[in-house]
Order: sequence, then C-alpha cells, then structure tokens
Amino acid sequence: MIQKYISAFAILMMFSACSKAPALKIYTLDVPQTEVAKQSPYYSKTIKVTYPQSLREQISQKMNFSYSMSDRGTYQNSEWSNNMSKLLQGTLIDVLDKSRLFKAVLSDTTTLKENYRLESNIFAFEHRVRGESSHAVVSIQFTLIDADTGKLVKSKRFSYQEPTPSTDAKGYAMATNAVMARLSKDLVGWLR
Repeated sequence: MIQKYISAFAILMMFSACSKAPALKIYTLDVPQTEVAKQSPYYSKTIKVTYPQSLREQISQKMNFSYSMSDRGTYQNSEWSNNMSKLLQGTLIDVLDKSRLFKAVLSDTTTLKENYRLESNIFAFEHRVRGESSHAVVSIQFTLIDADTGKLVKSKRFSYQEPTPSTDAKGYAMATNAVMARLSKDLVGWLR
C-alpha cells in the first residue's frame, strides 16, 4: 500500500516538475510598411526572390546569440516562427510586392519564367552581446541578376546593428524587426 502512495507521489512530482518548465516563446518578422513606387524601370518585369543562403551563420528556427567570436549559442526557450531563411524570403517577397517596383514578385518554387532574379547571402543574423552593449546584427548581400542573360546587374551588401531594448530574446526580436524595416527601405531604394 505504501509503495502505491510513493509511486503516485513520484508520478505527481514528475508532472509537477514538467509543468514548471518555461513556455516556448515564438517570434516572427513583421512585414514593414513599404512606399509604393511611383515610377520604376522594372514596372513591366518580373523578379524571382531566391531562398537566402548562409555562408557563415547556421540559419534555422533557433535564435542565435554570441558573447564573443568563440562564445556562441541559441536561446533554449525562444525561437523564430519558421526557419530564418524562409522568414526572410517571405518578408522580401511581401516588401517587393507592396512596393510595386515589379509587375510580379515570385518565389523560387514557381516554374514561371522571371526577368530578374534576386539572390541573397546571409553573413550575420544574430543577437550580439559584448559587455554592456547588446545589438541585433544583420548583414546580407543582395545580387540582382538578369535572368535572360545570366549577367550581374548589381550587387550590394547591407549591414546593420540595432541596439536591443533588453538583453533577452524579446529585445533581440524587437531590434531585428527595426533592422528589417531599415533593410526593406534601403533594398527598395537600391533596386530603384
């Protein structure tokens, strides 16, 4: 009889311990407001936004942070709502579509033929904490390619550091959305 009570108590304690684990917090990228282009040399053209690649950072649903070049990690109880490359691709498609720079903005999953292709390489996408300093850091290189000829039209690397309002994942997500607003505006201006 005592063993039954001990077993029941042990099971109750396991459930109790599991229920006290912090809830997983999910963050996403907000699609920034975008000005509609009044004139565009690409107005009758289509563009395909390819899946962003990463050369240096591991890009996943995890939220990356670093305290130094060798001390890196991911938040355990916070993550992005999707793989960061997918979030970036979706945000870029949405921003370019709203800007009306192009007749149509396509995902690289479509079989439609495009006039231009926008490729991107992610060099940094992390929460960087150095002593008292805390920033959302984003560095992405964009390459615009003429799909008909395969030739480079232009290429530019955009890099940002935005102070975070707090040193946790929530502060990082807020600062990252501020960076994305700046990046979106700069990207549309550069494509014009």
